Amino acid sequence: MNSLTMGLTDEQKAILRALSLMKGPAGCKEIGEKAGIPWRTVMARLRGLKAEGYVETPVEGKYSITDKGRKAIS
Repeated sequence: MNSLTMGLTDEQKAILRALSLMKGPAGCKEIGEKAGIPWRTVMARLRGLKAEGYVETPVEGKYSITDKGRKAIS
């Protein structure tokens, strides 16, 4: 198991995987559709992922995966 993923939930990992497949920054609804998770849940999980440096918001309301996030799911 990757040491970066030890503290991540299955939902958080699914969100990171979905973001890694996106062509660019994406909103909660897009991420939720790709991950199979309700968008409100995605929104809540993204706050924690952003605080931990796994995702960033290059555009308000849109998220993208960081290098740390990519390493966590590799």
